[in-house]
Amino acid sequence: MSSSAARVTAVDTYDIRFPTSRELDGSDAMNPDPDYSAAYVVLRTDDDTGGGLEGHGFTFTIGRGNDVQVAAIEALRPHVLGRSVEELCADPGSLARDLTGDSQLRWLGPEKGVMHMAIGAVVNAVWDLAAKRARKPLWQLLADATPEWLVAQVDFRYIADVLTPEDALGLLRHGREGAAERTALLKERGFPGYTTSPGWLGYSDEKLTRLARQAVADGFTQIKLKVGADLADDVRRCRVARAVVGPDIRIAIDANQRWNVDEAIEWTRALAEFDPYWIEEPTSPDDVLGHAAVREAVAPVKVATGEHVQNRIIFKQLLQAGAIDVLQIDAARVGGVNENLAILLLAAKFGVPVCPHAGGVGLCELVQHLSMFDYVALSATTENRVIEYVDHLHDHFLDPVVIGEGRYRAPTLPGFSAAMRPESIAEFTFPGGTFWAADLERQRTEQQQTEQQEQQTRKQQKEQAA
Repeated sequence: MSSSAARVTAVDTYDIRFPTSRELDGSDAMNPDPDYSAAYVVLRTDDDTGGGLEGHGFTFTIGRGNDVQVAAIEALRPHVLGRSVEELCADPGSLARDLTGDSQLRWLGPEKGVMHMAIGAVVNAVWDLAAKRARKPLWQLLADATPEWLVAQVDFRYIADVLTPEDALGLLRHGREGAAERTALLKERGFPGYTTSPGWLGYSDEKLTRLARQAVADGFTQIKLKVGADLADDVRRCRVARAVVGPDIRIAIDANQRWNVDEAIEWTRALAEFDPYWIEEPTSPDDVLGHAAVREAVAPVKVATGEHVQNRIIFKQLLQAGAIDVLQIDAARVGGVNENLAILLLAAKFGVPVCPHAGGVGLCELVQHLSMFDYVALSATTENRVIEYVDHLHDHFLDPVVIGEGRYRAPTLPGFSAAMRPESIAEFTFPGGTFWAADLERQRTEQQQTEQQEQQTRKQQKEQAA
């Protein structure tokens, strides 16, 4: 079928889970045993030009409930199936508005939670498809787009009191000045990153030491440690990390929402001797005024949050209240690229640096595109801006991130870097993938052996008693 007549012919979903809890990868004070997972969607089309095109998207979870997230994506299928591919790619915002505007599904939010994350997965899949059709990586598709078109992709409802379409247009027009030079620099130097890989809470001091030393050797100028479970442990681990990396490497700390406001202030002050650069998620992500109180009390330690902020409206309030020093977008938490454009524009309006969250399946792959667009065509700077990096699960993607000297290299392949390898999907789809099927069989075998041993023990005890 010709490209202009192509339509979405299937919306396929997958419950993909990785057993990261077994090595405590990703562990923190609030989430001690995460199995990093992806509720994954593929938009298939009948466009047979160039072998056919598909749009890939997903949202990130940590295990149980990933099936619920998949079901939410499936509930959106009627809105997508049969749509014109050309129209979708010409205006992804139209789909975003239709999905958030379904009045009955909207009741389950509105614009937050499982349904909103599902919308993000589907909308991101459309952007992946659009970038592939344009034969550009997504960051470049966005950077090359006209300010007028980008503004048309943004939903200004509920944020127009602080960011109007005219404001956004002015920011984007100003951001285009010097964009060609910044594109060249991005391709040459990449974008600054920082690594959380040494800092998972379940790691031993020896593993922390080894990975922190490796991070510095790899060129990273910032690492992050998880904190919040036990103050004495946090003091010890921060002391170990600071001794390893020296005084010139930034150390961020992340409580993952563990504390009340007063605890956040007390705990952060107790760790201040180790010169933390920021305290991340010190309290509930919904507590705007709580973040403001923490920020005032712990300065000069910066306050960062955003990976669990549910929509552009909460981000607006965090900025209005002067509650954060660092804004952390997540590529899959909100309603996709369109809403993240709104959040980037809000950050630019308030002059707050964006340092994305990327500690999960495929999040590094996705969010690099958003930061690179922000640098090239909006904020025009990388000062105090870094993208989080973790060093696992990239091998499951067809276009994995490339890190060199502590910096993200700009993706060159068309798309959103979202497509997973077919063999990884086959292996880690839950519960029927080859890994999980074999794991279930192993558990059954171990259970049978345990029961047999218990029976034998009881038999011997009876014989001895007789």
